[in-house]
Amino acid sequence: MRLNNRQRGFALVAALLANLILLAVGIIALNLSTQDLRVSMKVVGDKKALAAAESGIHVMTSTFNPENLAAVVVANVQTNPAVDPDSRYTIAAPSPPATGSAMIPMAGYSIGGGQVWGQTRYDVAVTGSNAAHQTSVTVNVGVGYGPIEMTTMSR
Repeated sequence: MRLNNRQRGFALVAALLANLILLAVGIIALNLSTQDLRVSMKVVGDKKALAAAESGIHVMTSTFNPENLAAVVVANVQTNPAVDPDSRYTIAAPSPPATGSAMIPMAGYSIGGGQVWGQTRYDVAVTGSNAAHQTSVTVNVGVGYGPIEMTTMSR
């Protein structure tokens, strides 16, 4: 069976269209797989940044002193240089809460004498970041310090 010129031209066009379709499918598959990789890397970076923020919260709660609030503030501290040198945390200055009372009474601490005991409240922003993944997470923490005497009576 012999093909004429029109049939040969159609076979060439059909082969080119089949190649274009396969190329398009390949490009779509490559794009979807690289997009999944980017999302996965972002999730890993977010988790590392959150772990760094959590480390900062632990440091903040262990060093918190309401008489020297400036001592709590640190910036760009590595969480564990040996394991992950790219993860860091920053602790902002504690401040009185924007809403609600700055002092909260605590039940059960009054021994007598009309004293009222409670906690002072502070808001602190702790930011964790990971430079390798270019991610950052800020956690706003409420800190209560006490028991302290809330009345003006002397002991």
